[in-house]
Amino acid sequence: MKVALFEKPHSLTLRSKPIRNILPNEVLVSVQACGVCGTDVHIVEGTARSTPPVVLGHEFVGVVKDVGSAVEGSEPGQLVAVDPNISCGVCYFCRRGLVHLCANLQALGVDLDGGMAENCIVPAQQIYALPDGMPADAAPFVEPVSCAVHGIDRANIRAGDTVVLIGGGTIGLIMLQLARNAGAGWTILVEPLEQKRRIAVELGADIVLDTMERDTKSAVMDITNVGADVVIECVGKPKTAQLALELARRGGTVELFGVCPIGEKIFVEPNQVYFKELTVVGSYVNPNTFSRSIALLHAGKVRVDRFQIDRFPLDGVHEALDFQREGKTLKSIIEPNK
Repeated sequence: MKVALFEKPHSLTLRSKPIRNILPNEVLVSVQACGVCGTDVHIVEGTARSTPPVVLGHEFVGVVKDVGSAVEGSEPGQLVAVDPNISCGVCYFCRRGLVHLCANLQALGVDLDGGMAENCIVPAQQIYALPDGMPADAAPFVEPVSCAVHGIDRANIRAGDTVVLIGGGTIGLIMLQLARNAGAGWTILVEPLEQKRRIAVELGADIVLDTMERDTKSAVMDITNVGADVVIECVGKPKTAQLALELARRGGTVELFGVCPIGEKIFVEPNQVYFKELTVVGSYVNPNTFSRSIALLHAGKVRVDRFQIDRFPLDGVHEALDFQREGKTLKSIIEPNK
């Protein structure tokens, strides 16, 4: 089968790789669609963790092609989404219910071969059957929505809160919808690109701010008088992480959801965290949120039909990564079997 193999920083090559025999508790999935994530871009650039050589791709859906002898409840022909994060179940964190912080966590597409391939072998417990009627465009977004659902849980939005979302990319637009679902009274999305601001309005943003036209901090203070109840940073850059801390009101919550490159730092004045009594939280992957993500997408509570989606064959993986890196699209999707 053909795969996109990451071997070392700045080295992603198309290779032919044999399919090994599946184990009794594994499933062979024919990959229909694999989303390109900012994490994939960081991995190839050498600024995010991975275990090469490895086939990239952790946001993927496909059709079950074969099942191991011990697998129950799954059969060939079933359309499934794949949760890439595999916990050990026995470490300190797993036994405290923090499976996403597992000391031995491995991820398909990061540590184990993932979905940028014609086929992928997956532990049976990692697959989730997709319901009939699931919009075809929505299926590849199950994994990123599952991560965003955990982020919304961590943000602890209360009914009537004013929520500022920094960044109107894929994650920012998903978070916008989830914040509205959580009861936000006002949603303010901060984004320099007009196209993304337009999509945000179509998806229900109450206010969109163009960072190129107006100072964001002044604008938020003019709108709220005191600052935002909740600020969610969805960009993953030191500058916007710093801004998030400045936009929250006293007693507010700041969530750093965007993934900054390893080693990047920001300036934090401890006295301001103390004086403003800020709650600062992170959000890491997707503990037990896959089923909720599927339900939200299936019900249309999270929509992706307004997103600009560009599709590529596996041979176009480098172009797909470039589109995502350069912001030419909201989402690059690789279709390995087309």
